[in-house]
Amino acid sequence: MQELGLISIVVVIALGIFSQWFAWRIQWPSIVIMSIAGLLIGPIFGFINPEQALGDLYSPIISLAVAVILFEGSTTLDIREVKGISKSVFRVVTFGAFLAWVGGSLAAHFIAGLSLEIAFIIGGLFVVTGPTVIIPLLRQSKLKPRTAAVLKWEGIIVDPAGPLLALFAYEVIKVITDDTLHASALGSFFLASFLAIIIGYLFGFLLSFMASKGMFPEYLKSPITLSLVFICFALSEVIMHETGMLAVTVMGLTLARTKKYVSSLGNISHFIENISVLLTSTIFILLTASLTRETIGEVFTLPILGFVLVMLFIVRPLSIWISTIGTELTVAEKTLIGWIAPRGIVALTVSGYFASTLLNDGYGGASILTALTFALVFITVCAHGFTLGPLAKKLKLASSEPPGILIVGASSFSIAFAEAMKELGNPVLISDSSSGRLFQIEQKGIATYRGEILDEHSQFEMDITPYEKILAMTEDATYNALVAQSYIPEFGYNNTFTIPSERSGNRDESQIPTSVKAHLLFGKEHVFKELNRKINTNYSIQTMKVVEKMEKKEHVPVDGIPLCIRKKNGTIEFVTLRKMPTMDKDDQLVFLAKNN
Repeated sequence: MQELGLISIVVVIALGIFSQWFAWRIQWPSIVIMSIAGLLIGPIFGFINPEQALGDLYSPIISLAVAVILFEGSTTLDIREVKGISKSVFRVVTFGAFLAWVGGSLAAHFIAGLSLEIAFIIGGLFVVTGPTVIIPLLRQSKLKPRTAAVLKWEGIIVDPAGPLLALFAYEVIKVITDDTLHASALGSFFLASFLAIIIGYLFGFLLSFMASKGMFPEYLKSPITLSLVFICFALSEVIMHETGMLAVTVMGLTLARTKKYVSSLGNISHFIENISVLLTSTIFILLTASLTRETIGEVFTLPILGFVLVMLFIVRPLSIWISTIGTELTVAEKTLIGWIAPRGIVALTVSGYFASTLLNDGYGGASILTALTFALVFITVCAHGFTLGPLAKKLKLASSEPPGILIVGASSFSIAFAEAMKELGNPVLISDSSSGRLFQIEQKGIATYRGEILDEHSQFEMDITPYEKILAMTEDATYNALVAQSYIPEFGYNNTFTIPSERSGNRDESQIPTSVKAHLLFGKEHVFKELNRKINTNYSIQTMKVVEKMEKKEHVPVDGIPLCIRKKNGTIEFVTLRKMPTMDKDDQLVFLAKNN
């Protein structure tokens, strides 16, 4: 039995991460791949059943994973993200959620055939959208910051609110239908919710205080954070089931408010984010692999499919359009937000709890809750996952241009390089703290950002959505390295580059670590001063169309310094100290050469 549980855990973890990687390779929504993978190994082929294999540990593992995921999502929230759209966000997470609750409940009653009591319980749960689904979709679709902020805040704030609404409806129904209970039962619910908020705030404040005072070493910060999240969640769950989600969300929000005062908390955020990705992959496989064939069969019944369609095309759009009347959102933004509402892990896990609770209370109709929830989750994940990107481009709420480049440092060479990239059709943004240096760039029609890019507020003032790669091109090598290191989480390890500031002298190239070579642009002799000297004398950046495939630097048919390759699909591949990108026919070679 132990061996079966071990094998199940290993298979689920490996398959979850592989699904994430495979989705990245084929540019599909990762949740779709994970759902399909879980169904294949579980109900379809019957290789494993994680719920049976893990036994009593199944529910606690999922609950703790959801706690970490919600905590991670809430720590990424910053009030500056909703600058100018706070009214819209507030309306969506309050009035919009209420309308979705009522609309979803009526749809569950009149279309899915649930009793009114069960319908209002499950309708409260279905207001959730969830960071486990929304955030990966936002990463892939490259939405503009304003629209992305509304969807992100809604997903994280409403995620714990959904289970609380369902729990509130359940408590109300118990008071109404059970003569032995009275209004004090509702008082217990509100008291438990209030205590969960207090517990979450205290744990968040405690962690922030301890980190600011240096009360634990750096290597223990992440483990201590994770432990406090678990304790916070468990303590609230002991008081009342389903309030733990509220507690860890409040804990994360408290921590998010203090991160700007405690700089070391940024490292904790990166660790929790990595754990969250692992847990999201694992839990989605666990849940879908544990479904039965009977549950899958129930999904394709007319009442359930009709319910899902009403939720997609009537309830969600109406709740958004009505709740955002008179707000800052444009028609295009309301249309996109009114369509996007994929459900995720929280809906699946909590619906299972209410299904078993209601069945024990004698509500026979609750037997279809699992199938109903899975149908809503799977169909919304597929429908919204595949349509978010195309719809956003159609509504002009996402970048439709080729991948762009963010250049840090305004110099003669970086300006000339930016001009060349702009002429090729790739968007370029140059960041510098000097207004004087940026003035001449703006005259050339190149986008600029004046300010210190390492300041935390820069990420809220500067829209980096259109830019895929970042080049640190100042004369300070230490500063360049710091910029590259700071922006790896946003751009990825393979998309951050620096330029050498001085010659390496007699140092053998083989002594330079391979990992460093991959980030050093052009070559060890093509340093900042040399490149700027050439641009300021008789050199210019030129382009040439490739007429045949070339794989080695020695084969480049130009008398100059190769800088990068613009591929046929618009992407840019840079020449680094480590390698020369392969040039295919019809690619464009960008190089620095002497003028004729």
